[in-house]
Amino acid sequence: MKPIDRKWIWIGGIVTLVALCLLPFLVKNYRVFQFNLVIVYSIAVLGLNILTGFNGQFSLGHGAFYAIGAYVTAILMDQAGMPYWATLPVAAIVCFVFGFLMGFPALRLEGHFLALATFALALAIPQLLKYKKIEGFTGGVQGIVLTKPEPPFTFRLFDQPLNADRWLYFFSLFVALLMFLIAWNLLRGRVGRALVAIRDHPIAAAAMGINLPVFKSLAFGVSAAFTGVAGAIGAIVVAFVAPDSFTVFLSITFLVGVVIGGLASIPGAIFGAIFIQFVPNIADEISKSAPWAIYGIFLIVFMYLMPTGVMGLLTKLFNRLRRPASST
Repeated sequence: MKPIDRKWIWIGGIVTLVALCLLPFLVKNYRVFQFNLVIVYSIAVLGLNILTGFNGQFSLGHGAFYAIGAYVTAILMDQAGMPYWATLPVAAIVCFVFGFLMGFPALRLEGHFLALATFALALAIPQLLKYKKIEGFTGGVQGIVLTKPEPPFTFRLFDQPLNADRWLYFFSLFVALLMFLIAWNLLRGRVGRALVAIRDHPIAAAAMGINLPVFKSLAFGVSAAFTGVAGAIGAIVVAFVAPDSFTVFLSITFLVGVVIGGLASIPGAIFGAIFIQFVPNIADEISKSAPWAIYGIFLIVFMYLMPTGVMGLLTKLFNRLRRPASST
């Protein structure tokens, strides 16, 4: 099969970037807020995909790392007066440490046992955030209210001003592009090949000299760091954090995003994030009385039509369209 000309890849990337930059000025402020959450969720889904899709470790607890990242940012902004952008590296480091430590017990657990262990983490973190002795930091059940950062400059485009939500859209988009670039370089190199080898043939990987404990723990740490950055941006975008915002359902939602987008697919995180952000709203518009039943139907239909996720379907269609051209 003839490879795609690199020139067209660059042209497509530039056109997509221009469209993304114009998008927040073409829709109302509420839609901009929704697009911000899509960007946030895409980073979180990408983080979980690094662990589950590329390394084969099943997690139902990534909502906990999302919560930790959100609270690190909220506490630093509210009590230390730290600039919002400076809190992201701190959230990433804290979540990396938590994830790396979580990786050690995960070395002895596999499959549904690991899922239950991470599920316990997702159950525990919201309760710990309500603990009275740390209420001074976390705000207890009331949470922490933040102020959305104002844009450093203002202008108008299509008669729409650059307000706080639109500025956060560009900030989130920049961070997301950086995180996706890091993931691409990491997973397309030796580290990525080692993670996939551990997922597919752990005994063979160990025989080839791959240190399974180190790479499995690193996979947990890196995955948690990505999800923590997503949680940090989410706290800034929503301007509020509370323990009840990070229930177990959030972890399950991230897993749904991974499966819908496509396992072991970096761009698939975007499609997964779009699904988990907009499909519940569509289901609610279809039926106010039973929105989650409609959501379940959507999920079943997607899984029936796209068992390998959106990226799996797109890849199959793309290869089918290019086959006649390559054979002539």
